[in-house]
Amino acid sequence: MEMTIKRLESYKRLMQEIAILRWELNEMNTTDAGLGSSVIKDYSKGFERPQAVVGFDGERYRRKRRLLDQKEAEAEEIRKWVEAIEDTATRKVFEYFYLDGLPWKEVAKRLGYRDNPDYPRLYIRDKYLKSCGIK
Repeated sequence: MEMTIKRLESYKRLMQEIAILRWELNEMNTTDAGLGSSVIKDYSKGFERPQAVVGFDGERYRRKRRLLDQKEAEAEEIRKWVEAIEDTATRKVFEYFYLDGLPWKEVAKRLGYRDNPDYPRLYIRDKYLKSCGIK
């Protein structure tokens, strides 16, 4: 899949969703949160009687697990794309801003541009995105 600014910006939200899904799956495995119920028709007395059947909701668990796997794969793809940037300063700008979620002022401070907080955004990130044709 092609890298876009929208995908890069979605990384932080993606990591939050991954943490929530992991927590939900853990809750399903360790508490009653994984239980589900169905209603069956019981004819043992000669007539129809609805009966509740309670058990682990495996389908809901598998759906959440598939969703978690997809989101983890997407996050890993974004992380690998950033790590593949050859220029160290450019890679650090992308790591600090997109992966670590730091504001531009902090990114500039860590890279030694304390007096010009716009420099990493305008002259490093934007220049790299333009050279790669990323929109």
